[in-house]
Amino acid sequence: MVTKRTAHTGYTVPGLSLQDGHQVATLLQGRLHALNDLQLTLKHAHWNVVGRDFISVHEMLDPQIELVRAMVDETAERIATLGVSPNGLPGALVTARSWDDYSIGRAHTSAHLAALDMVYSGFLKSHRETLTAVGEVDPITEDMIITQCAQLELFQWFMRAHLEDDAGDLANAGSKTERSAAAKAPK
Repeated sequence: MVTKRTAHTGYTVPGLSLQDGHQVATLLQGRLHALNDLQLTLKHAHWNVVGRDFISVHEMLDPQIELVRAMVDETAERIATLGVSPNGLPGALVTARSWDDYSIGRAHTSAHLAALDMVYSGFLKSHRETLTAVGEVDPITEDMIITQCAQLELFQWFMRAHLEDDAGDLANAGSKTERSAAAKAPK
């Protein structure tokens, strides 16, 4: 006898309807893809930074990568807890994502930081959109995403401190792409 396999179970967490639990899990699947992409992007930048501030930026990225990897696991486990099978496969990420690959290779530390600032801004904007969507349905997931946003906003501030001048203006202000942000970064 062949059994039908499904990504959804017949249960979710107590206090949520099956439909709401699975809807929250579906929203989290998008965040799981984004978190997986973010940790890979940060590791790529970690390997490819060069210049006078190399060691400080290289070492600043490691704790960010580790924390984002922990967020990946936390998000996948929340999806499973809600009764849906999380998908962390690279092909699923590439198929589902609406953004392009990170576009900076070997480059000066400030170029990577300016580009990563753009990555963080886009990521946090979409994370907050998910936060709004789940906040009305599931306060446990809402709390998880709030904590993730707070940690990532702190890391973005670390990066921005390298890009900020004495007047509080960012070197990459007004940039629309990672490449344009990197080009504006001071050397």
